[in-house]
Amino acid sequence: MTSTVQQTKNAVTLRGSAAIISEFFNYGINSILYQRGIYPPESFTRKQEYGLTMLVSTDDAVNKFLGDVLGQIQDWLVLRKVKKLVVVLNSVETKEVLERWEFRIENEVGEGGKAVEEAVKDEKKIKSEIRDVIRQITASVTFLPLLDCLCSFDILIYTHPDTEVPTQWGESDPCYISNSEEVKLRSFSTAVHKVEAAVSYKADM
Repeated sequence: MTSTVQQTKNAVTLRGSAAIISEFFNYGINSILYQRGIYPPESFTRKQEYGLTMLVSTDDAVNKFLGDVLGQIQDWLVLRKVKKLVVVLNSVETKEVLERWEFRIENEVGEGGKAVEEAVKDEKKIKSEIRDVIRQITASVTFLPLLDCLCSFDILIYTHPDTEVPTQWGESDPCYISNSEEVKLRSFSTAVHKVEAAVSYKADM
């Protein structure tokens, strides 16, 4: 009986996986905004998550923007429409793209190559893997060039061609960086989705 209860507790559904990834994106994007100095440190507050002290924005406009984007992403993840999310940091003055944080999303596949709809994975294990990715984002300041200009951020979402996109969302170019270096970060899996992270940055700043 205990085994059955434990298995139910650790069951990850497609909808549950989408919620886990959306929450990760919220904390991950906030970490990028804080670590890369996009907004002043005093506009962030501390919060405990994944066994870490996370910093999240208290700016209403930022939180509204992230809430709208991540709510849509969560819906699309359930429909398996999202291929990747990219956080772009660019110079406010020149509009040049200086950093590109890419999070590739893949469906975990089971027997016969079919996408997994529900799986069993310990929640602690998932959170541990996410914690390792967040730690790498935090540690990135040790190798990324200093952003010594006023920067803004944007979020690009790569979807499958048949995706219905809200009318207020526009098409964008990929915002690639000329003469860039890329560092692959850790990945994590919910056993339904897998997220692989990487950061590209301008090599000659």
